[in-house]
Amino acid sequence: MPIIKSAIKRVKQAAKRRDQNIATKKELKAAVKSFLAAPTAAGLSSVQSTLDKAVKKNVLEKNTAARRKAQFAKIAKEAGAKVETTKKPTVKAAPAKKAPATAKVAPAKKPAVKKPAVKKAAK
Repeated sequence: MPIIKSAIKRVKQAAKRRDQNIATKKELKAAVKSFLAAPTAAGLSSVQSTLDKAVKKNVLEKNTAARRKAQFAKIAKEAGAKVETTKKPTVKAAPAKKAPATAKVAPAKKPAVKKPAVKKAAK
């Protein structure tokens, strides 16, 4: 057991985080198990939501979750469940408006005038 205060705090924090990660993983496993028992669109949605939460909490990598979501979607599709894509329809951006022609333009600045060098008096 550590003696230093900061090390004691780190042990406590690690234990707390470990418990949170284990809870997230158990929730994910339960959702996957129920989905695989009876693949439905609602079950797929639940699994995908749980995967997204695990990514948000840094329990899973983003690509791992994406791969698993694709696998579960494939299983649901093969089972005959209606699978909806999560992609939103693309919306074209409106063209940018041009500035009105009557807009005032700042006058150009005149170049600075150089002063002649001052001659030193000879002694």
